Amino acid sequence: MKEKNERLGNAGGQALIEGIMMNGPKGAAAIAVRRGDGAIIVRKKKFVRLKDRVKILGWPVIRGVAGFIESMAFGYKCLMESAEVSGMLEIEEAEEESKLDKWLGKHLGENLTKVITVIAMIFSVILTVFLFMYLPSLAVDGLNSLAAGAVVKYNLKAFAEGIIRMAIFVAYLFLVSRMKDIKRTFMYHGAEHKTIFCYEAGEELSVENVKNYKRFHPRCGTSFIFSVMIISIIVSSLILVFFPSLKENRLLWTGVKIMIMPVLAGIGYEFIRFSGKHDNIFTRIMAFPGILMQRLTTAEPTDDMLEVAIASLEAVITEEDFEEKILNAPEEGKDENP
Repeated sequence: MKEKNERLGNAGGQALIEGIMMNGPKGAAAIAVRRGDGAIIVRKKKFVRLKDRVKILGWPVIRGVAGFIESMAFGYKCLMESAEVSGMLEIEEAEEESKLDKWLGKHLGENLTKVITVIAMIFSVILTVFLFMYLPSLAVDGLNSLAAGAVVKYNLKAFAEGIIRMAIFVAYLFLVSRMKDIKRTFMYHGAEHKTIFCYEAGEELSVENVKNYKRFHPRCGTSFIFSVMIISIIVSSLILVFFPSLKENRLLWTGVKIMIMPVLAGIGYEFIRFSGKHDNIFTRIMAFPGILMQRLTTAEPTDDMLEVAIASLEAVITEEDFEEKILNAPEEGKDENP
């Protein structure tokens, strides 16, 4: 009998701006960011998960919803922190301000960043609902008219919507992956996956070892999104079988899809969690679509990116207690650009 690998599913992370955030097997979290002078800033975080604080949030399916919301909030916080550490915010602030920037700064002051963040989040939610909920339904209704009602007649509405939703998602990833700054983030994403693979294999975390591993990991956020999309096709099809009148009301049907999203996210989380702890033919087949999409959301990292990924993972798998440490700091007084 094959011995169970206790390290599978115990580490995960997120690519940041010039860095990586890692979650470890003991509930710890850390970020490692490459500073402009080449030093790696490693910050360890105290992170007690919601499911560990409230018992009901640790129940199957529910823990997926709680974890998703929690990871989005914590991930955004780490992303902003990485922008500050890497010097990205300083670069943006150094650029010439427009008249609108000056007016907003004068009237909103310190609240400017918060206001912009809230507006951006609201716009993102509206755009997401339109692109992935309403637009597929609109497209299928148009297709149904052209096909003389065949889509609805043969109960293919949910399936057709799911295919269109996937096509929109793939197109979005393709376009985003062409952007220079995003490509660097995707390279760090690849570094994160390679480092986790090396850790799960029980090898020493060195650049030479890590670079030999794949950048496609079954427990990735891309795989999670695709799992949710596939599950949504199944669940939506069942809903339309029992409530066929929803096929005729596009707005009501969009509202129903929004309401069932937490359930879909919870089921998707359980599948990704299962895949992360079990490596067999079933999990490989089910994870394949997400793995395929990681060809867009990851890229081969450089050695210095792997150093950052290793630093972030080592911070959460060791007992060392610290708030911040600096690695590879340049010698004081040394001319970095001779």
